[in-house]
Amino acid sequence: MVEGSGIGEQALNKAAEIGLSSQLDEVENLDVNIKTDPLKLIQGEVESVNITGEGLVMQKDLRMEVMEMQIKSVAINPLSAAFGKIELTKPTAGKARVVLTEVDINRAFNSEYVREQIQSQKININNSLQTIEPQTVEFRLPGEGKVALNASILLVENGETHQVAFTAVPRVNANGTTVTLENVTYGEGEEISPELTQALIAQTIEILNLSNFDLEGMSLRVKQLEVDTGKLTLQAEAEVEQIPFAEN
Repeated sequence: MVEGSGIGEQALNKAAEIGLSSQLDEVENLDVNIKTDPLKLIQGEVESVNITGEGLVMQKDLRMEVMEMQIKSVAINPLSAAFGKIELTKPTAGKARVVLTEVDINRAFNSEYVREQIQSQKININNSLQTIEPQTVEFRLPGEGKVALNASILLVENGETHQVAFTAVPRVNANGTTVTLENVTYGEGEEISPELTQALIAQTIEILNLSNFDLEGMSLRVKQLEVDTGKLTLQAEAEVEQIPFAEN
């Protein structure tokens, strides 16, 4: 929290930090800075809300290295503010930046949730339905705007192990809510099962699904997706209906 902020701001900051933290599985660092003054607060106005977080773990074991959000010109219910809570009287917009590292996305791929999702699928391989079980999954961000995946997959029914490898270019759709993979290039080596590869492409898209980053009362529409060596950065518009606050 910012030094020198008033007691009212400090109380609101703390309540917002606790409210946001309650929606996350893990938090390394979370800082909320609400800027206002008593007169504006009485009139139902907050000048700005800045949220900065590091090491935030969302649902499905998806970790954000960095999350920054700036919200300005917030119209609030002054009565609720008197009780230490910011209650928006109308939706507002802000800006957000999210950084995911290669390690973060690998963590999600190897989580229990994703493994169960993959194993729940039956894939048609050589006219035979097979249950697939990931042995190893390695997600990489090699640079040049690409993502890469190498996986070793066991076909449970016949005991065969298949290697799947591909690179692709992630793109955000027009409304900024989902990611697609374009220019998919398949790795060399063992013959690739199209169905098996498609299942892993679908899972990659699911992990990068932008709704994974939504918090209660807040949703992101991504304007720009930057893919660099080792990290992926989302620049987004934030649509804010409410800011999560700890209950008194």
